[in-house]
Amino acid sequence: MKKAQNFLSAVRQKINYTNNDIRSLLRMNKSFFDEARGARIVLYHGICIDDPLRFNNIFLPVNTFREHIRFYKEHFNIISLDDFYQQRFSDDRFNICISFDDGYANNYRYVLPLLEQLKVPATFFITSIREAGYDILWNDFIGILGKYGPEKIEFRNEVFVKRRANQYVSVKTGEELKEMIRAQGFGIKKEMMETLYPLVSFRKNQSEEDYWLQMTEQEIFYLSNSKWATIGCHGYYHNDLAAIDIHDVETEMIQSKKYLERITGKRINSVAFPYGSYSRAVIDSAKKIGFTQLLATDFLLEEDRIDPSMRERFTVNPFISVNNQMIANIKGSYASRY
Repeated sequence: MKKAQNFLSAVRQKINYTNNDIRSLLRMNKSFFDEARGARIVLYHGICIDDPLRFNNIFLPVNTFREHIRFYKEHFNIISLDDFYQQRFSDDRFNICISFDDGYANNYRYVLPLLEQLKVPATFFITSIREAGYDILWNDFIGILGKYGPEKIEFRNEVFVKRRANQYVSVKTGEELKEMIRAQGFGIKKEMMETLYPLVSFRKNQSEEDYWLQMTEQEIFYLSNSKWATIGCHGYYHNDLAAIDIHDVETEMIQSKKYLERITGKRINSVAFPYGSYSRAVIDSAKKIGFTQLLATDFLLEEDRIDPSMRERFTVNPFISVNNQMIANIKGSYASRY
């Protein structure tokens, strides 16, 4: 019954998207965008040349991102993260704030030139994994492993096999390897990468670097010097901060803040929680450390809505048209019509 309901819901959503795009072609949506008011922080991750779904569903082609920016400039008022927090909003247009997570080198290669060319501000939330001696995040390695690795692997005396969407699943428990690893600290993530690295020679294929390579310290420095870019913290190891010990959370956030401040020479006062995951203890620790801008995806607690330091973000969907993405940005939902 549930599967049938999900199928019908997906069909209805596809029909809605098609109708929205037909209205766009007929220019029947102009008044919708002209009359829209409010504000939204949108969340992007990786930008590539093509094949955005090669390893995950958080990438967009650079041409699509360029269309997003041009649409924003034509219909919306694009503001910085500081302006969003200060509520410096236009009363005549819908306000949009652009943010990026994870610190991919492709943000420096493709996004920064577009921001400078089109004079658009954005905030980049970057991990400190480079200081730890890594140029790839653990979850990106698992994505590559799922794409190119064998049908069966063994880690810590437990056997995992590939299932749907190239996810490794424990034969013993049925739990995905990615979820098992995410709930723990970096020690096991490091062990996992070092153990399974020999199974995939992904470093030999330079054409795929856009999908996993992290920014260097020099690139972070140059990015921070652009008048159109602001740097924020995204954790040290890209751990799920709500899942690990709070003392480790504090250590990570302190180290990451110091790392980015050393590189940029600027105060870092914003943090975006990896995976949007947080807890009351994580919020309290972030504030104690000195972060004044705390960004999640969806609020967990009702009190977060009135916390002046907390903001939600809306994650971009790589499976829909630009027109439907813009409608969703305004509505704050992918289930909404005009």
